[in-house]
Amino acid sequence: MMKKMSIPTSRASLVLFLCQIISALDVPLDSKLLEELSQPPTITQQSPKDYIVDPRENIVIQCEAKGKPPPSFSWTRNGTHFDIDKDAQVTMKPNSGTLVVNIMNGGKAEAYEGVYQCTARNERGAAISNNIVIRPSRSPLWTKEKLEPNHVREGDSLVLHCRPPVGLPPPIIFWMDNAFQRLPQSERVSQGLNGDLYFANVQPEDTREDYICYARFNHTQTIQQKQPISVKVFSTKPVTERPPVLLTPTGSTSTKVELRGNVLLLECIAAGLPTPVIRWIKEGGELPANRTFFENFKKTLKIIDVSEADSGNYKCIARNTLGSVHHVISVTVKAAPYWITAPRNLVLSPGEDGTLICRANGNPKPSISWLANGVPIAIAPEDPSRKVDGDTIIFSHVQERSSAVYQCNASNEYGYLLANAFVNVLAEPPRILTPANKLYQVIADSPALLDCAYFGSPKPEIEWFKGVKGSILRGNEYIFHDNGTLEIPVAQKDSAGTYTCVARNELGKIQNEVQLEIKDPTMIIKQPEYKVIQRYGQVSFECIIKHDSTLLPTVVWLKDNDELPDDERFLVGKDNLTIMNVTDKDDGTYTCIVNTTLDSVSASAVLTVVAAPPTPAIIYARPNPPFDLELTGQLERSIELSWIPGDENNSPITNFVIEYEDALHEPGVWHYQTEVSGTQTTAQLKLSPYVNYSFRVIAVNKIGRSQPSEPSEQYLTKSASPDENPANVQGIGSEPDNLVITWEPLKGFQSNGPGLQYKVSWRQKDVDDEWTSVIVANVSKYIVSGTPTFVPYEVKVQALNDLGYAPEPSEVIGHSGEDLPMVAPGNVQVHVINSTLAKVHWDPVPLKTVRGHLQGYKVYYWKVQSLSRRSRRHVEKKILTFRGNKTFGMLPGLEPYSSYKLNVRVVNGKGEGPASPDKVFKTPEGVPSSPSFLKITNPTLDSLTLEWGSPTHPNGVLTSYTLKFQPINNTHELGPLVEIRIPANESSLILKNLNYSTRYKFYFNAQTSVGSGSQITEEAVTIMDEGKMAMASRQVDIATQGWFIGLMCAVALLILILLIVCFIRRNKGGKYPVKEKEDAHADPEIQPMKEDDGTFGEYSDAEDHKPLKKGSRTPSDRTVKKEDSDDSLVDYGEGVNGQFNEDGSFIGQYSGKKEKEPAEGNESSEAPSPVNAMNSFV
Repeated sequence: MMKKMSIPTSRASLVLFLCQIISALDVPLDSKLLEELSQPPTITQQSPKDYIVDPRENIVIQCEAKGKPPPSFSWTRNGTHFDIDKDAQVTMKPNSGTLVVNIMNGGKAEAYEGVYQCTARNERGAAISNNIVIRPSRSPLWTKEKLEPNHVREGDSLVLHCRPPVGLPPPIIFWMDNAFQRLPQSERVSQGLNGDLYFANVQPEDTREDYICYARFNHTQTIQQKQPISVKVFSTKPVTERPPVLLTPTGSTSTKVELRGNVLLLECIAAGLPTPVIRWIKEGGELPANRTFFENFKKTLKIIDVSEADSGNYKCIARNTLGSVHHVISVTVKAAPYWITAPRNLVLSPGEDGTLICRANGNPKPSISWLANGVPIAIAPEDPSRKVDGDTIIFSHVQERSSAVYQCNASNEYGYLLANAFVNVLAEPPRILTPANKLYQVIADSPALLDCAYFGSPKPEIEWFKGVKGSILRGNEYIFHDNGTLEIPVAQKDSAGTYTCVARNELGKIQNEVQLEIKDPTMIIKQPEYKVIQRYGQVSFECIIKHDSTLLPTVVWLKDNDELPDDERFLVGKDNLTIMNVTDKDDGTYTCIVNTTLDSVSASAVLTVVAAPPTPAIIYARPNPPFDLELTGQLERSIELSWIPGDENNSPITNFVIEYEDALHEPGVWHYQTEVSGTQTTAQLKLSPYVNYSFRVIAVNKIGRSQPSEPSEQYLTKSASPDENPANVQGIGSEPDNLVITWEPLKGFQSNGPGLQYKVSWRQKDVDDEWTSVIVANVSKYIVSGTPTFVPYEVKVQALNDLGYAPEPSEVIGHSGEDLPMVAPGNVQVHVINSTLAKVHWDPVPLKTVRGHLQGYKVYYWKVQSLSRRSRRHVEKKILTFRGNKTFGMLPGLEPYSSYKLNVRVVNGKGEGPASPDKVFKTPEGVPSSPSFLKITNPTLDSLTLEWGSPTHPNGVLTSYTLKFQPINNTHELGPLVEIRIPANESSLILKNLNYSTRYKFYFNAQTSVGSGSQITEEAVTIMDEGKMAMASRQVDIATQGWFIGLMCAVALLILILLIVCFIRRNKGGKYPVKEKEDAHADPEIQPMKEDDGTFGEYSDAEDHKPLKKGSRTPSDRTVKKEDSDDSLVDYGEGVNGQFNEDGSFIGQYSGKKEKEPAEGNESSEAPSPVNAMNSFV
């Protein structure tokens, strides 16, 4: 008897199975099948119902659908047909229903507002989209308004109204100041849901004039700004505290309607002093857990994903120390329609029955209406197989003409739902979707599932056969699933073979074969066993397996069901796990898991680590040397070495180092051969021919290396021809007529046999010459004489011995020796770019004349004479090298107005070639350097004498000098600038008609025909009118003042006391260390005297009016830089170079050098006050 049952992934019926295959929501099981089946249209993508677009960008209204044959598309706008061919701004994407309205090329978004609906149609029906409402976003400006300042008493409440413009979608509101910083918010000051800014009570710090409300319209990425609002808080003492009062909402109750699934936001903002605290409760119930959140300092209650159960009364309570106030908000949750059972696509065979069910709920209850192919079903073409019963359409005995797309519309006052579901009536012969000859492999005694995925309409019957001519399978040993799968609950070895699946319906028959192989199970024939091991010992778990020979197993070890620690102490072998130097943390369960592609087995064992018994102190040392070295398995190029390890001396051996001695070539010298891990006691060694080997082994642990073992017996390998040729072969000539061939000789053991020699071969490249060869021994160089100069050669060196040659060597390219270049560069041309830079060109020399590797060109150039002085000097040649085959170069750093010569030479590895004929060129004039000096002498009341030296580097013919000067008053301000042009042959000038007792600044430079050179600056002062000074003295006779007489008496008394103290100390034998104190606290005004003439260092004689030396330091010339002190006496014309008459009048000069740039000024100089010009008492 056949047994039928369902597996979890199967469908309950053919109708549901095919519905899942070709539904727009599921991935088809066989894409090729779906391409062949006819299918009504299905909308796969569409724009949202409420579609707000950016008016600056193109409008894209999406409508994508699939079907077989591919559907065509049409649109309605505001309920009437929308002919896109008549609107040049509207296009439809190819193979799509998506519309693109070209706004960026002249269209206006407002002209395309409306309700759009897309229809996708093919021969099997028509599907329609939702009604898509197109609205362009709007971000209007704020209406202009005059905002009066808010004058508020401290402690009162305040609301700053935002009243943003109505936008689409509504804007996001936030408050900032003029610096675009968000205004801080708190329990006292916060923003409401309507955007207004609420103050529970104002404080003096709230006074400001830049409370600005901003509205951000995200859709258009624009921000609008309200006019700043001014708040001025005035204080009254004392500040009166107030109980809470609700600013919003007003009154004691209010109502709120929210839709199911939305976010419910309730708000309470209160005024009062102290600032009230808000608390929320739900009358007669609890606030929903996990969906309730408090925002805006608990002033906003937020409940997400609301449902009808959230309806009720919500109370907010505002409380401070003076009382409380509350408000009750009655919340009603309504619901737009939502699906209970949305209609699903039906795939039926001719003559079958089916139903479409459309059930929705909402508050209020939605109404259900049906459409067929986008037309209300009441006026749609009649179908005798169709009957409408409210929210259900019943189909009976359908035919192929019954195929159509039905629309279910569920709507109430809060919205609507629209769903498309097609009825597809198909008559198809059977198809088997499982690949032919698919191979199934299972482990013996396990279930075997053989697939036979099929399709057909009407539903085909499935039968299974075993073998080519087998009978139909029946009986309890098989299970036949509704999806066509054959299950063998317990597959045995004799279950293997070929199985045939046959699918048939009234339209045809088809069959498919699959193969079944039965594999031996994987088994652990020796499992790991429970172990107890002492600390620091070694333990090993075995895991020996047996498996099917056609399966490849992998073995994984786990500790406590996790990966093994990343520790080199854990060694995983082929059939075991070894743990070295066991510690307490290694205690646990160890599992061996064996996996194949078909099965997996595992076995576990517990490791218990116990403390080791007390032992004497452990002494760690280097291991003892290995012993009993033995050579076995001797071959021409390999041998096996074995040994017995010595005592490891309490430190495990980590590795063994193997060395060898070549008694034939280097007796007594031991070389490194290889090294192996400390767990190995044998090594397979590679050997070279013609070497008399001896081996020794050294053991290594963490303490160090053991002594070498005794050498093994000797083993002489047979001779052979060389395996390799010399390395680093080169061919480089040392003389113009030779070629020196060099190489690195082979080492002794590389010779592979006696009689090592080298075959050196060469021939000229690109010439049909035969190879010339010579055989040499015991050298690494060979010189070929009589070669042409610098020609390429092919060179190779081959090793050979008494048994033959090494493999054919590779060739290298060399060159015979270089010689000096033969010719000089021609056609040398010089292009003078400016007075200090020239460009030189030359023709390259023929490469054949270079006679070597071209390294570049050298340009020799030197100055012949200066055109301005006509004087020759020592010739200093300069050299510039230009690498490679360059034919031009720049000559920098030339002196203006000079005559130069140059020549060019080519350079190779041997040296320089002949020089080209000298080329003469001249540099044009440049601007001169600054005059060599500027002296200002002979100051009078209204004149100064200027003397100067010509520039050190005139750089041309001097045409004139330019003198600029301007007065400087007491406040360092510059007066009007005067400019004088002086002939070039002059060297002095007397300036007259100057102001008395006035400081002047002078700027002096020289000119050539090219322009002005750098300037030199000096400052000087005219002398003071003595008559006026005397008049000032009479006007203020300080000596007759009483305070002055008293001061003088006090000074005299102090001097007398000081002298008495000094006299007493000297009589007592003590010394008053005046000299030491003067040295330690040297007055910066006191200068050392020159040793030769006793004059002050760096000072000029006041009588011959010489200027200060140019290099004098600040302490010497008594000047202070302006940046160091704005009150410098020097800046006021009172430097030490000046002297005073008996009446205190200033008769000296100031010549401190300043580097200020010329500047125009309107202020005139002022004479210093006679009082300020007086000498100091100090």
